Amino acid sequence: MFKLGLIINPYAGLGGSVGLKGSDGEAIRTEALMRGAEMRAPQRMARALQSLLIFRNQIEIFCFAKDMGETIVRDLGFTVHIVGAAQQSPSEAADTCAAATELMNQAVDLILFAGGDGTARLIADVVGTRQPVLGVPSGVKMHSGVYAISPEAAGEIVKQLLTGQLVNIAERDVKDIDEDAFRNGQVRARFYGTLLVPEDSQFLQQVKNAGTERDELAQLDVAQEMIQQLKPDTLYLVGPGSTTHLFLQELGLEGSLLGVDILLNDELIAIDVTAAQILLQLKQFSGPVKMIITAIGGQGHILGRGNQQFTPEVLRRVGKDNIVIIAARGKILALNGRPLLVDTNDPQLDQSFSGYTRVITGFNEAIMYPVGYSAGDNT
Repeated sequence: MFKLGLIINPYAGLGGSVGLKGSDGEAIRTEALMRGAEMRAPQRMARALQSLLIFRNQIEIFCFAKDMGETIVRDLGFTVHIVGAAQQSPSEAADTCAAATELMNQAVDLILFAGGDGTARLIADVVGTRQPVLGVPSGVKMHSGVYAISPEAAGEIVKQLLTGQLVNIAERDVKDIDEDAFRNGQVRARFYGTLLVPEDSQFLQQVKNAGTERDELAQLDVAQEMIQQLKPDTLYLVGPGSTTHLFLQELGLEGSLLGVDILLNDELIAIDVTAAQILLQLKQFSGPVKMIITAIGGQGHILGRGNQQFTPEVLRRVGKDNIVIIAARGKILALNGRPLLVDTNDPQLDQSFSGYTRVITGFNEAIMYPVGYSAGDNT
């Protein structure tokens, strides 16, 4: 039997869709729930486990009680061993650390956890490089290289282990940001340690790359091209990122580096909006709507990392054909042929993005580039 340890941080990523850019701390979680945020980590762990249902008789799952693992596992019909319970409700960092400690004591073959960079840090503090782990991406903007590119991809990596395939186990970086600084438009990412992770270039996301001065010069060309393409009386939803922020600055506007802003006729009509505020604007505005997004350097995600304000409902209302992707050529070349990635928390919607898409990469320059949507899709 394969002994799979499971940890769910049920509040991971809670603040993404409501513009809070994280979920660290009780005050932020309370504010996120008041704004109507929904817990997504349990659902994403369920998606990872669903691809393993055919191996249900070969897997024993060890986890903490209730929403830290038990509820999802029992609903899916796996054999489950409850090895502890959260001492607080909702669960806190100490409970995640306790779960990781107990799973190591149980000598599980792999710890599969759902969370963000903060969760990875806690597990790294306890586990270090003594125990293989794998993350199911559930945070807001994940910089660490310990996560699969999607919940289904996490399931595929576990499936490789179950079927006896040769999977390299390698040390991958754990990085995290200062969420308070992040909410104020500053990215302060730090290296915190390493974890042992089943390494698969197809299914495992890369560590986020920081930009360089040369990148910024290339971004200026991209910004100028985007400005050339702006149309009057069109509502533009401008996603987060340094490339999109520079585009706004070239218009003489100071948007939110890490939030979603709304642009109309070269003026910002709303800054750092939530998903609910975007939907309200879409309902009130009768003209054409477009969305401007960029790719995360090193990882290639265009949706589902750092821009969860673009919920599946928002994306369906805007429409795939009205989404404009801007990224300097160097950022695309750094992917080494790996596809751009979509992880909206709606697998059917993700699938609709697969294929080739146009990316503005410079002034009077654009390329066609592949988009992958789930485990196994590199087309």
